[in-house]
Amino acid sequence: MSLKRSIATLPLLWLCATAIPAGSGWWPNGTSSDIVGGDFNTAAYGLIDTYDGTNWLNMFDVQAITDPTHGFVEYVNVQQAQQLGLLRAQGSQVYMGVDTTSVLNPNGPGRKSVRIQSKRAYNQALVIADFAHVPGSNCGSWPAFWMVGPNWPNQGEIDIYEGVHLNTYNQATLHTSPGCVPSVGPGGETGRRVANADCGTGGGFNGCGVESNNPTSYGTAFNANGGGVYAALWTNSGIKIWYFASRDVPANIRNGNPDPSLWGTPAANFGPGCDYGTKFRDLNIVFDITFCGDWAGGTWGQTSCAQVNPSCNAYVASQPQSFADSYWMINSVKVYSV
Repeated sequence: MSLKRSIATLPLLWLCATAIPAGSGWWPNGTSSDIVGGDFNTAAYGLIDTYDGTNWLNMFDVQAITDPTHGFVEYVNVQQAQQLGLLRAQGSQVYMGVDTTSVLNPNGPGRKSVRIQSKRAYNQALVIADFAHVPGSNCGSWPAFWMVGPNWPNQGEIDIYEGVHLNTYNQATLHTSPGCVPSVGPGGETGRRVANADCGTGGGFNGCGVESNNPTSYGTAFNANGGGVYAALWTNSGIKIWYFASRDVPANIRNGNPDPSLWGTPAANFGPGCDYGTKFRDLNIVFDITFCGDWAGGTWGQTSCAQVNPSCNAYVASQPQSFADSYWMINSVKVYSV
């Protein structure tokens, strides 16, 4: 979710969406994180890490930082997040949300929210996220689940789940230094390519994206469809992303023995044309919910949301109740070796 530009056509929402995801990796106090991958002597798709309600705060850093994408958001620290009820474990699940009660100054710091980044970084992996609930499709909102390297864009970024406003179609996007021009990989993809061929266009800010063709792959429609699973397979030969509604999740995912060869055509299949071993390195997992900013704010005037309020910031500031469903409820995130 770093600065990216994509073009998407969505009925009734916008004619031309400029997507600029959520900022290059953040390394507290100049430190680096544990790095996993590459030399694991485990069977194919051996489990490396499980993130859930039993260990979430031990595995992630809560980042009280200025939003790199200039959103109308105030990312709070871990103590504030817990005191405000924005971050908590519910059994084995994890809740992460935003302030839904405060009427704000549109020229102020923004709506309180949570942004987290994994302490551990990975080099090629299968990442499977099981969501009971994702942030709803709301005017002004911009949630994302993604991975990013510390030296952005030279170490890459993989946006697995992302969208803005009233959208219900997910967009997966890669950001790199110039010279990564992935064709559609063997077996094809069900989504459609948007924006740039080179994932490094504009110094990495623009990215190369694939918009899902599934109208329940994002936001409110995803939740109404019973939640589901996103899986990203990142190898030396490419990056593939699948979405499964909860009722359609393959049994081999549910039983902890994932086998992507049996999952069918992915939504996004970034294949030949990029040196994935060089362009994507030491990636951390990130979750956030921001508002307005470079993408959601930049496309505000082209959406039906602008009919309610001509200013994205003013709308988000004055409508806290609109974000009652702007939260993640995460069953787990599992990372497997490849």
